[in-house]
Amino acid sequence: MTQQFGVIGLAVMGENLALNVERNGFPVAVYNRSREKTDEFMATRAKGKNFVAAYTLEDFVASLERPRKILIMVKAGAPVDAVIDQLKPLLDEGDILIDGGNSLFTDTQRRAAALESEKFTFIGMGVSGGEEGALLGPSLMPGGTKQAYDYLEPILTRIAAQVDDGPCVTYIGPGGAGHYVKMVHNGIEYGDMQLIAEAYDLMKNVLGLNATQLHEVFAEWNTTDELNSYLIEITADVFKVMDPDTGIPLVDEILDAAGQKGTGRWTVDNALEIGVPIPTIIAAVTARIMSSYKQERVAAAKELVGPSTTFDGDVKAFVAKVRDALYCSKMCSYAQGMALLSKASQVYGFNLNLGECARIWKGGCIIRAGFLNKIKHAFDDNPSLPNLLLAPEFKQSILDRQSAWREVVATAARLGIAVPAFSASLDYFDSYRRDRLPQNLTQAQRDYFGAHTYERIDKPGVFHTDWIHVADEVPEPMMAK
Repeated sequence: MTQQFGVIGLAVMGENLALNVERNGFPVAVYNRSREKTDEFMATRAKGKNFVAAYTLEDFVASLERPRKILIMVKAGAPVDAVIDQLKPLLDEGDILIDGGNSLFTDTQRRAAALESEKFTFIGMGVSGGEEGALLGPSLMPGGTKQAYDYLEPILTRIAAQVDDGPCVTYIGPGGAGHYVKMVHNGIEYGDMQLIAEAYDLMKNVLGLNATQLHEVFAEWNTTDELNSYLIEITADVFKVMDPDTGIPLVDEILDAAGQKGTGRWTVDNALEIGVPIPTIIAAVTARIMSSYKQERVAAAKELVGPSTTFDGDVKAFVAKVRDALYCSKMCSYAQGMALLSKASQVYGFNLNLGECARIWKGGCIIRAGFLNKIKHAFDDNPSLPNLLLAPEFKQSILDRQSAWREVVATAARLGIAVPAFSASLDYFDSYRRDRLPQNLTQAQRDYFGAHTYERIDKPGVFHTDWIHVADEVPEPMMAK
């Protein structure tokens, strides 16, 4: 028993994480259901490195020092349960299983409870950063048994992305906390990507910017404190790539039908379940679904005519306003994600440290961005901050830019360009900042047709009105007034 770490599943993420662990000084044992895949890995990427290949789970488990530390990198869902069931008879008390896939957090909750009751320890770990991050340093979000994390910490802190204030990993919380935080990370990612797409749409189809100009705009935005981020950086890169077959920008040859793997929808489902408004993320998920209706949209475009007006303003000035709208909307998207984490922490007993969640996203992950430092400081300064928009720096930033933001959304509406995430973010801001919303009428309607009762603003208690008879008793002239 010589190997310090084991990896099951040698798809790209599994391979890259295994290489990352070995490169940082921890001998690794690997197992894959397909022998051919194991042989290929050992003959190529693992050649000359401190790896041991196993071709049965029995040999794999036997090759690991105790307590065994086993990372499972297989498809989320039933395959994870199948691997766990196959491993359990081979393990000893205290051995550590780590699910590093994109598992639904409720599955992780269930697995953690079951394994802990059988004297094993379990970690559900969100891994963000894609293939490159897995190899060179991802953002890691481990949750589950605290004792298991303590055993794993020396390895995880070495393989995680490193930023100015430490490795991008921390103990997230019990049960499914790690996978929950990763799920919300992905929801924020959906929002970020949709907001960037809407900025691109406006600049390309309203202002007429070409690929070279778009590259220059996004590259310049990536130098700013507000928008410096991985997603802005890669967006600038996208516009430089030409299609070798046609000679035009490759992005223009890509079908406008976006895919999704489910984590964005899971975020929406859970937010609705526990009662947290995340309209920007909902808009982003909906936009991907709408994009998949390609054939219907092509047919509808021939029949449903929009505005015929065109933009006639200052292009450079409007680009600056789009930048401000993007930043304001981005703030709202992150505010929604952090509010969801805060509520979930209470509902599920995760005891999340929101400042640390922001900190470990500063490197390695897809949503890494310069302004995550500001988010970390906001929650460090006030851990009970009810909403990120109320943090002094974010509050002033959005107030200073809201005029440009509103003009961008209004211009898009006037010209018939859909900006669902920009609009949803502005609606979120305007709803959150108002001390009175029209849901008093909603409550009156609910009480009218369903006797659901209502509360009053002038006195305590719960009330019900017989609306039909009361309305019938009111004289017509008074009703008219």
